[in-house]
Amino acid sequence: MSIYEKLKNKETKIAVIGLGYVGLPIALEFARSMKVVGFDINPKRVEMMRNNIDPSEELPSSAFEGCDIHFTADPADMHDVTFFVVAVPTPIDNHNLPDLTPLIGASKTVGAVLKKGDYVVYESTVYPGCTEEDCIPVLEELSGLKFRDDFKVGYSPERINPGDTQHTLTNVVKVVSGCCDESLEQIAKVYEEVVKAGVHRAASIKVAEAAKIIENTQRDVNIALVNELSIIFNKMGINTYDVLEAAGTKWNFLNFRPGLVGGHCIGVDPYYLTFKAKEFGYHAQIINSGRFVNDSMGAYVAKQTVKKIIAAGKNISGSKVLVMGATFKEDVSDIRNSKVADVVNEFVSFGAKVDVVDSHADSDQLKHEYGFGLVENIANDYDAVVVAVNHKDYVDLDESYFHSITSEKAVLVDLKGIYKNKIKNLTYWSL
Repeated sequence: MSIYEKLKNKETKIAVIGLGYVGLPIALEFARSMKVVGFDINPKRVEMMRNNIDPSEELPSSAFEGCDIHFTADPADMHDVTFFVVAVPTPIDNHNLPDLTPLIGASKTVGAVLKKGDYVVYESTVYPGCTEEDCIPVLEELSGLKFRDDFKVGYSPERINPGDTQHTLTNVVKVVSGCCDESLEQIAKVYEEVVKAGVHRAASIKVAEAAKIIENTQRDVNIALVNELSIIFNKMGINTYDVLEAAGTKWNFLNFRPGLVGGHCIGVDPYYLTFKAKEFGYHAQIINSGRFVNDSMGAYVAKQTVKKIIAAGKNISGSKVLVMGATFKEDVSDIRNSKVADVVNEFVSFGAKVDVVDSHADSDQLKHEYGFGLVENIANDYDAVVVAVNHKDYVDLDESYFHSITSEKAVLVDLKGIYKNKIKNLTYWSL
């Protein structure tokens, strides 16, 4: 009997290692038809999930209903698992280099309980070659088993978009790969059980890794182009959103918008590709240039705001600025690699007093990660307000509201242009 059939008949189990915004949805979907062990190294998160609470605040409690899943932080609970899915973060360090610490740690955890005949599938975003060059040797060392002869490995990149309720795990085509024809087919069948949109069988593990890394790299480069255009148009006195609206009437125009590019995907993944390219003696010029533009946008936004405060006849040192939104994108609680921090830090470097509000973010997490927290009460004398993240609860705010929280000759900065043509009296600026 194949491993797929055993899983389908609940004669064996799947384990999902890493239960963040990627791992938990996968674990719960598998658990609707198979036996699942959900493993996370954080006992507090595990306890929350045992109580039908998603720590990432992406899934409702109803998503846990009808699921055959055991949440645990104890690796011993995976002794009878035969199909492992690794979905841990792959961040970058302070030098923008890949940090494989979580991935290697997860590989050690799996390797310690790996048995002959088992399967291991990686979902974490990595550079081409990482699974075979960095992860498999750890599995072999910890298990004492031989790759291909004793256990099979595959790679199936995650495509979950935080905060997106339309493009979910089940209705987006899943790329799968295996180390041989047999493993490819078994892995494909397992994922076909939960991905109703179907799977794409990639030619190899490296092809699947490369496919994932260029998805976000392509978006990063395109957003960088629009960000650069917004800088140019600002110098020309042209509204970028007016330009995009006009250009968007052509059928093949790509509708990318300017903004802060943070988070754990688009703002990180290109660095994995450029890192690997250097090993082959190639300097990725376009990708690196795009990264430079996007990484510079936080400071650019703050400097443009400072200029407008000064132009209003005010001293920037001691000026009060309100930043609305601190998460890396709208309507999520995730603050990882949020470029709003760059905006705040740039204001502080000019001597401004900065207040930050965000109904989705956690103040203690912000304080730990970036050195600033959230204020509980909004004042009424801000010299500038920067709407940095277009959360739903900000979209319907009107000019009278901003007048009520600002001083005379205040500046409203609307990064995503959500108040375009709605502000008449305040000094208004957007990317």
